[in-house]
Amino acid sequence: MYCIRCGAKLSDGQTVCPLCETRVYHPDFVIKEENTYPKIPFKSEEYNRKGLLFVLTMIFLIPLILPVLLELGWHSDVSWSGYASGGTLIFYTAFIMPYWFKKQNPVIFTPITFALTIGLLLFICIETGGNWFMSFAFPIVGTLGIIVTAAIAVLYYVKKGYLYTVGGFLIALGLWTVLLEFDIRTTFDVYTPFYWSLAPLTVLSVIGIMLIVIAIVKPLKESLRRVFFIGKVKK
Repeated sequence: MYCIRCGAKLSDGQTVCPLCETRVYHPDFVIKEENTYPKIPFKSEEYNRKGLLFVLTMIFLIPLILPVLLELGWHSDVSWSGYASGGTLIFYTAFIMPYWFKKQNPVIFTPITFALTIGLLLFICIETGGNWFMSFAFPIVGTLGIIVTAAIAVLYYVKKGYLYTVGGFLIALGLWTVLLEFDIRTTFDVYTPFYWSLAPLTVLSVIGIMLIVIAIVKPLKESLRRVFFIGKVKK
């Protein structure tokens, strides 16, 4: 066997020419390539995710069902156990249930979470013999749910104009604090000389208007991007 470059005679066991250091190739030699990694059957990510979700679901079933069974066995009625089970169901719906789906859509689960919260508050109002649900809990939680769901829907589906959406959300949240104080005063007869909702209304409105102005004035928006390294600067 000879070197294909310099013609030096080589022995059968040589893999590199001793003169020109050219790698030796012989068509009769079969080089066996061995895997350098262990052949371990890896489980798919989807399988691991569903396994973890199943374990978490079983864990959440304990505080969801056990308090109700204990109270029913104690005095055949559901009162305090409904609080614990309702809170557990709300937490599971908000933070665990969406991951059972390949594509988590917050526009669907956000209003469901708020609806369950309203249902729990109605249960508490009935159990405590209160009259604050329709005048306080329902309008406050319902309005907040509409504001949050609307903002999430715009951010999720439109996927542009984030400054407009966030600015509008902050202004709406400031107005919601005014509604909160009004309902507290009318429902629970709480009167104070200072209208505390004016503070968050002012701060949130100013920030919201600033964000909208930044979105409108393109040069200001681009200069802030350069200063804070946010996103890509248009050339």
